Amino acid sequence: MKRITFLVFCLMIAGFSQAQQRAVTETGDEVILFEDGTWQYQDEDYQEEKEIPTNPTEFKKDKKSTFLLKSNRFNVGIYLNPKVWSFKKATDNPDAEYQFQLKDGDLYGMVITEKVEIPLETLKTIALENGKAAAPDLKIVKEEYRTVNGLKVLLLQMNGTTQGIKFSYYGYYYSNTNGTIQFMTYTSQNLLDSYRAECDKLLNGLVEIN
Repeated sequence: MKRITFLVFCLMIAGFSQAQQRAVTETGDEVILFEDGTWQYQDEDYQEEKEIPTNPTEFKKDKKSTFLLKSNRFNVGIYLNPKVWSFKKATDNPDAEYQFQLKDGDLYGMVITEKVEIPLETLKTIALENGKAAAPDLKIVKEEYRTVNGLKVLLLQMNGTTQGIKFSYYGYYYSNTNGTIQFMTYTSQNLLDSYRAECDKLLNGLVEIN
């Protein structure tokens, strides 16, 4: 059962790295074309711009997160607890670098890295629009800036539905002059609150390597 659930989540997470196409109709309306052949008006994806709050807490890596997993694409790494998390090079998504699984639960993680610097505000829009390729009803339900091990990151929680499964993405987005990372955990919506502490411990292992 866990393997089936994991494959479904991998299909959903793959949407974050899929490029969408845009087109203009004969009447001048801009539309977004999805991989499955469906489309929607760009205006339907409009969200009123609002100031993203900043969490005043300074987040640090967990003391038990002692293993440093380094990116091969740019100067970031992730400290994690290998007794709690299993990890390997990503195989289910060609654009991802690593994938994770909580050893005792239905909680998963994924790291997508690229060598392009992207402003966090732009990265938020990209993550939402690309995620909708797998879950058209995807919505941002929580967003805030955080300081994590001295880095300014964007926290996003996004909820959506695919193949009848209600799921949540909960992750950090960070970019510097060397590249960009989308570091996400994901599980079903009904489980996120019970796993949130483990999500934060994993996510707060994000560091920049000199």
